[in-house]
Amino acid sequence: MPTTSSPAGTRRAGLAAFRDPASVAVVGASANPSKWGYWLARGALAGRDRRTVHLVTRGGGEILGAPTVASLGDLPEVPELVALCVPAAQLDTVVDEALEMGVRGLLGITAAVQDEQRLAAKVAAAGARMIGPSSLGLFDAATSLHIAWGDFTAGGLAVVSQSGQVGSEIALLSRRSGLGISRFVSVGSQLDVTMADLLEDLADHDLTRAVGVYLESFHEGGRVFDALRALRAAGKPVVLLAAGDSEAGARAARSHTSALTSPMELVDAACRAAGALRVPTPTALVDVAAHLLSASLPTGPRVAIVSDSGGQGALAADRATRQGLTVPELSGPLTTELARRLPDGAATANPVDLAGGGERDLTSYRDVVAALLGSGDVDSVLLTGYFGTYGLDSPPLAAAEARVAREVGELARQYGRPLIVHSMGAHSDTAAELRAAGVPVYATIDAATSALAGAHTLHQYPGRPPRGTAGDGLATPRGFWATRALLSESGIAFPAAHRVHDARQLEAAAARLRPPYVLKASWLEHKSEAGGVVTGLQDATGALRAFTAMHTRLGDGPYVLEEQDVRPDVVEVIVGARHDARLGPMVMVGAGGTEAELHRDVVTECAPVDPEQARAMIQRLRCAPLLAGWRGRPATDIAALARAVAAVSRLIAQLDGQQVELEINPLRVAPDGAIAVDALLLSADHDPADPDPASPDPVAPDPVAPDPAARDTSTDSPAPLGTAPDTKGNP
Repeated sequence: MPTTSSPAGTRRAGLAAFRDPASVAVVGASANPSKWGYWLARGALAGRDRRTVHLVTRGGGEILGAPTVASLGDLPEVPELVALCVPAAQLDTVVDEALEMGVRGLLGITAAVQDEQRLAAKVAAAGARMIGPSSLGLFDAATSLHIAWGDFTAGGLAVVSQSGQVGSEIALLSRRSGLGISRFVSVGSQLDVTMADLLEDLADHDLTRAVGVYLESFHEGGRVFDALRALRAAGKPVVLLAAGDSEAGARAARSHTSALTSPMELVDAACRAAGALRVPTPTALVDVAAHLLSASLPTGPRVAIVSDSGGQGALAADRATRQGLTVPELSGPLTTELARRLPDGAATANPVDLAGGGERDLTSYRDVVAALLGSGDVDSVLLTGYFGTYGLDSPPLAAAEARVAREVGELARQYGRPLIVHSMGAHSDTAAELRAAGVPVYATIDAATSALAGAHTLHQYPGRPPRGTAGDGLATPRGFWATRALLSESGIAFPAAHRVHDARQLEAAAARLRPPYVLKASWLEHKSEAGGVVTGLQDATGALRAFTAMHTRLGDGPYVLEEQDVRPDVVEVIVGARHDARLGPMVMVGAGGTEAELHRDVVTECAPVDPEQARAMIQRLRCAPLLAGWRGRPATDIAALARAVAAVSRLIAQLDGQQVELEINPLRVAPDGAIAVDALLLSADHDPADPDPASPDPVAPDPVAPDPAARDTSTDSPAPLGTAPDTKGNP
């Protein structure tokens, strides 16, 4: 990802005022509970036992029993942090007064500021720091700092949001789910203090154990995801909610690589590299956070489902499977043990149905959970149904149910495997006992399975080390032939081929190559759509006839005559890479050929990747069974494909900072290797209509040996580093 020239420590300088200031002034304080100034004053005054709090209002008098002054200049000291809640027209005057006093921390609540850039320059020139404007405030449970609308319950989830309202919704949903907030920051306009600054500042925030983030843009994307990676390394996993998943950008894309990767697919790739998880809604964020704050991460996808209703167990199994989890059949010894503990007729294969065992004896829940957690057959246990509701419907059972809740929580800690509960009584006292014992409780099976699947994803992707500085000075190649040479030098095999510009060169090239041939107009981005490729040319006469027709239609340019790939059992794959201006270099692999955009079967990751990571990408494709050998066909050389993906990823990483897209489509993968038969490189400063800008003389004939037996010895034909099969060439 793009790196920043400003070290994190430098950018974080001055942020202490937003953590634990010695004194706070609220400008625009109000005694009216319907006003923002009231809530800011109320929250600030709650921390009076830790810091000095000043209230500034033109009305004078007392607010909530505290004295006020008419202006900052009337204060007996320079406050460390000033919250600005004044009309936009008055903001400049108040900021000037604060900076002249020597204030170094500003929290801008005021919205609709007319000249934000001038305000930012003013704050920077004074050496101050500012969150906002248009911020909904901040809260820090560790230091009793509360300058925001609403109430917060202390806990372990930090919320940093680009939208104050979305952040408030996350905080409200967290409270309803029994979660507390460690730190809340609405970043506002980010004129000075940015999202990246605030995320970096959370790494050593002791009270924070998980982080929820809402983003609408990826300004400083590299720093943001570096901060997410650092938070994961510090034991504070991040759940990200992001807006902007649109296909509009794909509709304007020039390459298959861009058309096949949506904005959110790039964000997901960046999340995996950083060890974070993206979710679609605030509710989903809170659901996953509830798991992270209560239970351990599942070390695998295998889940045992325990229900007291066959229907609820079946629905849970369906939802878990759709979420990418597996519901394995349990081993013989384990099913025998479960059958011994349950009534006759109980299902013990998975899902496990208690068949009334819970009603007979509540401890059957504990016994079944203990057997499953200790078995090694599964990685997690999901209890779904009525448990948590016995005490609600039958109060004499409340104490026994609460006792079992504490016991199953202790079992989860003992075995180090997560237990999660979907309960019809998710807000009961028993549910509270479960949560206190470290067992997350959900009101719906969708929420429970989604949270468990999200936790498993986080375990799968713990974060990759930062890839280091961008680029190594590699120049962007110009034109198909130079791109082909660059890829060949990187280990990508190509068919034997020659450039030709006229009929004489075509005939000479045909004499040196082995039919059948392929003729291409190499300068076209999408050759098939433009009629710029002809396959199956059986001899030199056919090749010349095709060249004459194509040249008549398309005009002068560097054409290429290649040997056609006639190997059996080939699967066509696309391998692409691009530099995203916000998130850095990305690599993609997917189902290829002219129907690549129809299939839309691709996997994208941050570049570079190694061959092992590339193989994992390939295994996630829907077309992976074709590559592995489908219906008796031989398996293709997946190792060669993985090496090609890794090579392309290294190239795009070396070209980082240059606005380029690199694509091989198709890469033909057979049992005996992978051959690239077309390649495309687009750059922001390259006009694709230029026939071949890399060639100093685009019409100069390529050197072609007169001996027809001489094969591919031209200096214009780059030899692949990898050994390609004899039968090469393909459109």
